[in-house]
Amino acid sequence: MAASMDPSTPIPSGRVDLVIRGAQLLDVEDGRIEVATGDLVIDRGRILAAGIGAADGFEQAAEEIAGRGLLAMPGLVNCHFHSPGNLLKGAVENLPLELFMLYEVPPFMKEPVATRVAYLRTMLGALEMLKQGVTAVHDDAFFLPVVTHPEVDAVMGAYRESGLRAVVALDQPNEIEYRKHPFLEALLSESDHAAMDSAARQTDTQLLDDYEWFIDRWNDSADGRLGVAVSCSAPQRVSADYLRALGDLSRRFDLPYNMHILETRTQRAFGDERLGHSLVRYADQLGVLTERAQVIHSIWVDETDIDLLAASGCSVAHNPVSNLKIGSGIMPFRRIVDAGINVGLGTDEASVDDGVNYWTTMKVTGLIHNVGDSDYRRWPTPHEILRAATTGGSRAMRLEPLAGRLTPGAPADVILLDLNTAPFTPLNNLERQLIYCEPRESVLHTIIDGHVVVRDRRVQTFDEDAILGEVRDLAPAVSEFIADCTSGAAQIVDKYRQMYQLAVDHAVPMHRWAGPMTP
Repeated sequence: MAASMDPSTPIPSGRVDLVIRGAQLLDVEDGRIEVATGDLVIDRGRILAAGIGAADGFEQAAEEIAGRGLLAMPGLVNCHFHSPGNLLKGAVENLPLELFMLYEVPPFMKEPVATRVAYLRTMLGALEMLKQGVTAVHDDAFFLPVVTHPEVDAVMGAYRESGLRAVVALDQPNEIEYRKHPFLEALLSESDHAAMDSAARQTDTQLLDDYEWFIDRWNDSADGRLGVAVSCSAPQRVSADYLRALGDLSRRFDLPYNMHILETRTQRAFGDERLGHSLVRYADQLGVLTERAQVIHSIWVDETDIDLLAASGCSVAHNPVSNLKIGSGIMPFRRIVDAGINVGLGTDEASVDDGVNYWTTMKVTGLIHNVGDSDYRRWPTPHEILRAATTGGSRAMRLEPLAGRLTPGAPADVILLDLNTAPFTPLNNLERQLIYCEPRESVLHTIIDGHVVVRDRRVQTFDEDAILGEVRDLAPAVSEFIADCTSGAAQIVDKYRQMYQLAVDHAVPMHRWAGPMTP
């Protein structure tokens, strides 16, 4: 841990913004985790000094926090999220992804979401994350039935007001529904085809125009706290031309490129049936698998896929709770990490987490892979999980190089946990208790870009009670939305069940489920 300010960083004159004295400081480095008692000095959104005696030269501060009994650590990074699902916790039963999505997205929705609803649902998710110590989120936001600029503004305005650091994409498929799946087209009736053919979709040109507007209006806004990513949703859900065009945007503006790839066995079957090879190879062939890519889930990958992912320099977003909820499978964590691929952690959307539970995501990461490999020496370590939750997620979001660190020059995204709470009592092993004891209740203060956004467990940037009350008032509208989804799903779900069974029966060269218990 650095004892003082980096000599290359100029020392400001006068008062600094914030000093934290005498806390335990946890910093995640490439090869180790350091814990030491010391100070943090923060000014103009940056960490100026960190370590023992670091505050000695900064006696004047606009604010000072007594750190005794507190743990200061980098803010958590939720590197995969879908804010439009924030109102749907507990709304959908456990089903495979392809069936599950029928019950959260009305198949033939015609009217856009009201802007106030979009604002409130985004604020609800921000509230949950901020109070857990999540300081940055990578929101792969979808818009139903099509992108509208007022709804995008509502989402971005909510993040701006909340104080959360956010990188947001327009996750908008534009392929006809039956072309996104294997086997489905042949199972559908003529009327099913007609309904899907006529469903609202945007052209490549319309979506690219939306992105040009979005980038111009919101990228690097709110003093750099808000950014833009591009998203194809998944390679098979958009045209090949649009997939490549998003790659051009990603390269031109140096933006993250979100793509769900091989989340399910059905998607593995899609590659075999429609492409003759995996979706990883498809993305690579079209030139979009690069160091800017964030590959989401990456479960049904083979060794060739992993080699391609590693060679590209991409990151993988691991969503273990979502993968369990909808039975997608167990990601080959050790093979991916050993290949040198950067991994971040995500909660995915509220409907597949039944909340926004980042500490649970960390804990499940430390548990689920233990039943995927009998060699206990290959199980994830607390250090690897903490790294994925901080520097790994920051890299996946393409934040600046020092993001996720408590080191001079790093963005001042810091959380303070009370060590005098049940999860840390008695304090036997800090790293293990951070991962396995779920210390969500211990998060006392959340600091983002140098601003105290949560103080003494209360959000400072907006009235959290008012937001919760207004969201509760939406209950009748949310119930109507869920009923519309259920009604629409009932019209088509039998065909999706048949498709899913065909995918299960389709032979693939890997196993990613725990499997049925044998006698």
